[in-house]
Amino acid sequence: MAVKDNELVEIVTKFVESGWDVIEKPSKTWLADNGENVQTRNSTIELIKAVEQADKECGTCGCEFDPLYKRALSLLRSA
Repeated sequence: MAVKDNELVEIVTKFVESGWDVIEKPSKTWLADNGENVQTRNSTIELIKAVEQADKECGTCGCEFDPLYKRALSLLRSA
């Protein structure tokens, strides 16, 4: 697994641990599907949507997740 993949898994794991429905469930699904090409593609699309929504709703509040939303989106889109 590449360094950026490890970084993405760490970020998505934090999203799961957040307890926030907007990103928790899509993050769990993405982690569970990691490695299955078709499922990963579908769960990646859903995760991108969820992270975009989370960033829109909370991306400037000053919490520890603010920079993680942007970094996750960058990593997910470059995959």
